[in-house]
Amino acid sequence: MRAETTVLPSQVAWGVASRALPGQDICGDLHLVTAIPGGVLVAVVDGLGHGAEAAAAARIAIGVLERHAGEPLVVLLSRCHEALAGTRGVVMTLASVQAAENQLTWLGVGNIEAAWLQAGGASRASSECVILRGTPAAGTPPELASGPADRVLLRGGIVGYRVPAFRPSTRALSPGDLLIFATDGIGPGFVEGLERSASPQALADQILERHFKGNDDALVLVVRYVGSNHD
Repeated sequence: MRAETTVLPSQVAWGVASRALPGQDICGDLHLVTAIPGGVLVAVVDGLGHGAEAAAAARIAIGVLERHAGEPLVVLLSRCHEALAGTRGVVMTLASVQAAENQLTWLGVGNIEAAWLQAGGASRASSECVILRGTPAAGTPPELASGPADRVLLRGGIVGYRVPAFRPSTRALSPGDLLIFATDGIGPGFVEGLERSASPQALADQILERHFKGNDDALVLVVRYVGSNHD
């Protein structure tokens, strides 16, 4: 499954690539990129497990996000948590891009990775990046230090069952910055060796082809921040 690179006027360009677990007809990993007042809401949702039940849980979450997209990320996650009671549950990462302020706010529960690659930064090996999965170690600060390739701080939990206290992180964005979201069907090191000038769709396709593990559904969403002055 793929979508051609899409541009939301004056804000972001994006592309997505996904693949179901081999032998399955439906992918339980879904995404959303939609305009909100002053910016864009970006979401990646992974229904636990795979198949129809995983996809059904992911669709519930996406529906909640679509209906309430303009609300704060903490409220959105709370609404999803309530709506998913009795389902398999999901893990998810949300990001709000505010173009007027050149600002990014993001929040994750579970093991969807989200990498922020600053414009003009050289690619770095994963050992040189901050890599955080699941519940962070005691004493880990709520925000990552700025760097050429930072990753969102994830907190363990399952939306619909048990979630931690929500603590979104906010930082400045520059035109050309890349946000890359990958579900756990994508192997580690997916930010390595990328040609950052390529289109978001080309990058998503490349990551899926290189890093698809083949033991779960997988989805890669690549978002390039264009900035509010783009024509």
